[in-house]
Amino acid sequence: MTVMEHSYGETLLSVKDVSVKLGGMAVLRDLSLEVKNVQRPGLTQGQVVALLGPSGVGKTTLFRLLAGLDRPDQGEVLLGVDAVPVRRGMVGVVAQHYPLFHHRTVLGNLTVAGRQAGMRGPEAATRAKGLLERFGLAEHGSKYPVQLSGGQRQRVAIAQQFMCSEHFLLMDEPFSGLDLLAVDRVIRLIGEIAASDEMKTFILVTHDIDAALEVADTVWVMGRDRDPSGNPIPGARIQATYNLIERGLAWRDGVTTTPEFHEVLREIREIFPRL
Repeated sequence: MTVMEHSYGETLLSVKDVSVKLGGMAVLRDLSLEVKNVQRPGLTQGQVVALLGPSGVGKTTLFRLLAGLDRPDQGEVLLGVDAVPVRRGMVGVVAQHYPLFHHRTVLGNLTVAGRQAGMRGPEAATRAKGLLERFGLAEHGSKYPVQLSGGQRQRVAIAQQFMCSEHFLLMDEPFSGLDLLAVDRVIRLIGEIAASDEMKTFILVTHDIDAALEVADTVWVMGRDRDPSGNPIPGARIQATYNLIERGLAWRDGVTTTPEFHEVLREIREIFPRL
């Protein structure tokens, strides 16, 4: 397939030689990865990375490190062009079921998040209204979460997290439990938001390989190394990185119908049993 014109700029996220043990057992071992600013001539283009791997391999541990919720036993997680060590609150986190305060309006949910991030009331309200406008939710600001559709609640949850983190967002299982139409809506939403700002960076932790390949520009596959006898070595690392831009699969409508898409899908499914 034709590769879209692009280049890479500064490093936005860097994980260097990270190791974590829980209960004396290695969960992550010498794990390194990075996300660079993807640049497209004449277009605004953020970054969308998907993290795949079997259940129990350590994806949640890495998720918490990227969010600044936990610290590694060794190594470091650096964020932004200034390579600042990540701290709690620097990265927005959207949990699987979009938790919102049901007793507060949509606008109230966002302003509370802004106040918790250290903004003063007027500043939080101004930023919240701006985000609601950008996310197509301005007319819903006075409504309560129960009055919204599932897709609207997800938009509110994402906007809420951008009150705290301007550019970085982690999403936990964003496609779980959704029907095909809902998955398509989430994919479009992530693509739209990513394309709204050059620095916007999504990292999606998911088991849905098809959706990951459709929405992401990069896919990380996480798993454990094997010893000569084929036994897993404790401590997961990134076993494979798929640059979907270089394969001509990123930013394309109808990509799921192409032979190239199904070739990558087959490759990932084949390595999963060995992870």
